[in-house]
Parts: sequence; structure tokens; C-alpha cells
Amino acid sequence: MTQRHPSQADTARRERLAASTLDLLAFDTQNPPGETAELLAWLEGVILEWGVDTEWIETVDGKPNLVATIPGDSEWTLLYEGHVDTVPYEAEAWSYDPLGEREGDRIYGRGATDMKGAVAAMVETLRRFATADKRPPITLQFAFVSDEETGGEDGIERVLAADAISADAAVVGETTATDDRYSVAIADKGRLWLTLEATGQAAHGSRPMCGTNAVDRLYKVISVCREAITTGQLDYPEPVEQIVDETISYYNTCSEETPLASKDLFRYPTVNLGRLEGGSTVNSVPQTATAQVDVRVTPGASTHAVFERINACISTKPDISIAATSIQEGTYSDPDHPFVETVIEAGGAVGDQRMFRQCATGGGDVKKLREIGIPAVEAAVGSETAHQADEYISVDALAATATWYSRLPSLLAASSMFES
Repeated sequence: MTQRHPSQADTARRERLAASTLDLLAFDTQNPPGETAELLAWLEGVILEWGVDTEWIETVDGKPNLVATIPGDSEWTLLYEGHVDTVPYEAEAWSYDPLGEREGDRIYGRGATDMKGAVAAMVETLRRFATADKRPPITLQFAFVSDEETGGEDGIERVLAADAISADAAVVGETTATDDRYSVAIADKGRLWLTLEATGQAAHGSRPMCGTNAVDRLYKVISVCREAITTGQLDYPEPVEQIVDETISYYNTCSEETPLASKDLFRYPTVNLGRLEGGSTVNSVPQTATAQVDVRVTPGASTHAVFERINACISTKPDISIAATSIQEGTYSDPDHPFVETVIEAGGAVGDQRMFRQCATGGGDVKKLREIGIPAVEAAVGSETAHQADEYISVDALAATATWYSRLPSLLAASSMFES
């Protein structure tokens, strides 16, 4: 096989992508507090130089969002969406500068793969179509949002509330592929967050039999309810079964065995006890305790129904109550939808290998787009280092993602979605 040497244009594009990623990483956008205004002002300045119209969506919390639009030959609109906030980091745990450092083909920094690298690929895609001699075949929108890592209330939700986008389909830049394994995320799990409270009776720690330990009580109840919930098999429709099968196949391509390759991850709800607090001193029996529990439910199965099962379990236990709930149903796109097929076609040419259609175990901005009826997928090439120390992305991954994104408009314009 003859190895293809990169052209000057390819080399220049790779260097632009690397430089853009480093520019984005240099802005400290840990969320909280989520100070992204400076980054987005810089990004808007870059985009305006290419003559592209932008809209600035301000929020009461000072976390703005930016939308850029390139009119096409068709009003049919493809949205590229990416968040610029990151999770926090502990600098002392890093071997590289968490605000961006390049070593060879790798670019290190908080947000490199989640998802400032994908944002850089979107910016390169925007530049390509904005500076071309002709309009793109379809209208392109780019939404760069400030708040995803803490729930998206000041991010995509604000953009949607402002009617700033008019998407017929969307690509969200979450990492779904690595150098050797490619996939598109077309589904996400439902989420149930619970805050539980327990009361007991205080006593001296040397005489625990004289009190009732609220921490012990709460932990025992959570254990009983978790066992009851995680043994109840979920019922979801055939399209989701198809997605689950491909997800399992995707994880089975890992070089090492992983529990993510078990179908039980989708057949049953998962329950994680994220926080358990109580008591004031080591020598006192806690009178009160609080716990936060994270439950995930496969799309197509009812998250609300799982909550009712938990509520029924909790309600039978004395002095235990549900203090707060947050419920989101899972979402999915039809695995045979023409948009999904086109994204896979575009990505398959980049990866030159099988492209899996998978279900994400979490859920971000893509969920909110699907909830209002927009066919949406997550798609980007990166690394499996999101939220870790020494998070990185390779220049090869940046180039692959930019190629993936730039191929989509022409393929969509020629797809069955436009047949009438």
C-alpha cells in the first residue's frame, strides 16, 4: 500500500487546527464558575473576520452563547453544536499545562477532547465554507455554548429559548470515536437524580445502642432499594434493542475486557450512590443524614416509572424521605434515519472501518435537541481521557473530525432527506 504524503494544504489545515485548539485551551473556562465570555468574544472576532453573521445570546449569569450562520443554497439547516466550558482540574495532578501544551502529535489541556478539540474542528469547518467561492448546498449554523458541564441551563437551553437556531438536524461534538474505534452516539440514557434524607436519634459515640444512626439507616435503605431497582428488567422498543446490540459490539472491540460490553448495563437501571453525608463529630451518633443518588435508565424505557418504583420502596421506610428529584427521560434517534445514515457515511470514509451506532451512558446537550424533535447525534474523534488529568487530543483526531464535519453538507444535500 502506497503511503499518501500530506499536501501543503493538508499540512496547513492541521497546523490551523492545532493552533485553534491551543488558543481555546488557553482560556480557563472551568465550570464552575464557567467564565466563558472572554473566549467567546475572541471566537466571535475570528468569525466576523470571515464575514459571517453572528448572534450573541447573553444570560443573567454572565455565561453568553454564540451562534453563527452561513446561508446555503437550501434553507434546510445543519447545526454544529459545541460547549466551551470544562470540568475543573487540579493542576498539581497534571504532567502538562492544563491550559494547553503540545508535545508532538498530542495537544494536552483541560477540555482537549471534551470538547475544545471538536470546537476547533467546527471553527475550521466554518472557515472552509465561509471563505469558499460559492455558498454551501445547505444552510449551516454553529452554536458555541457556555454551559454544558453543569447541566446546560445557561447553554443550549438559553439558545433554544431565544429562537437563535433553526436546525433540521444537528451534530454535537462529544467524542464518540478514537483512532482505532469509530462510532456515532444516537441515543442517551434517562437520568434520575434523587436527594434523600434520614432522621435518627443522637447519642454519644461510645453508646451507639442508645441512639439511632441516621447514616446507617439511610445507607441500609438505599442498599435495599438499589437491589430492588437493579433487578427489574427494562422494556424498550426494537429500535433501541438494535442500538443496544451495536453498543455492546462497539465495546467488544476494545483491546481489553470492559464491563461496558455487558448487556446488563442496558437491561436494568444502574444506581450510583454519589454522596452520603451525616453527623458532626466522630464521637456522636448522627441524628440526620443526606444522600444523593444517580439512576440511569435505557432510552425507550420510562425513567418516571423507575422513579415510582423507588418512591414506593422509600415510602415504606420510616424516617426516610425524598427531598429533591430531577428527572430526564432518555432519547434516541431512529438508527435507520437518513440523517444517521449520512453521518455514518461521512465518518466511515474518514475512519475506513465499521461505524457503530451506540447509546451514550450519560446525556448532554444532544438530549435537549432531540427532546424538541431535532434529529441529533454526537460525533467527534478524540481520546478516552475526558475529565482526566493529562487530557489530550491528537492532531490526527482533529483533522479526522474536521474532515468528517466538512463532508456532511454535500452528502446531506444528495441524501434521501431531500427527495420529494
